[in-house]
Amino acid sequence: QVQLVESGGGLVQAGGSLRLSCAASGRTFSQYVMGWFRQAPGKEREFVATVNRSGGMTYYGDSVKGRFTISRDNAKNTVYLQMNNLQPEDTAVYYCAQSRIASGNKYIAPSQYRYWGQGTQVTVSS
Repeated sequence: QVQLVESGGGLVQAGGSLRLSCAASGRTFSQYVMGWFRQAPGKEREFVATVNRSGGMTYYGDSVKGRFTISRDNAKNTVYLQMNNLQPEDTAVYYCAQSRIASGNKYIAPSQYRYWGQGTQVTVSS
C-alpha cells in the first residue's frame, strides 16, 4: 500500500521560508515522478512543481517560479519543497503526489498522479 506523508507546514510571515517534506512508501520511489500541488479555500487544486525520477529535471508553476525549489532524495524516499519569499497568496493546503506510471519526466495535471498525501497547511500572514 502506497503512503505519502507530508510534513513541514505551518504559519510564517510574508517573506519567510518553509521546507515541506513528503515521505513515500509502498512503491519503488525512484521509478516515479513526484509533484507538489496546493489548494486554497474555494479554489481548484493548483500545480506547484514536479521533479523527474532522477531528480535532475524540475518544472514549476508560474506563480512559484524563482521562489520555490523541488528536490528529491531517492535514498530516503523523500521529496522536498523549499519555499522562499512566501506571500499571503501562497496560503493553501499543500499536497505531494506520485505519478501513475513509472516513466516520463514531467507531469503537471492532477489526473497524471495516482497517490496523494493527506496535505499540510501553509499559512502566510501579511
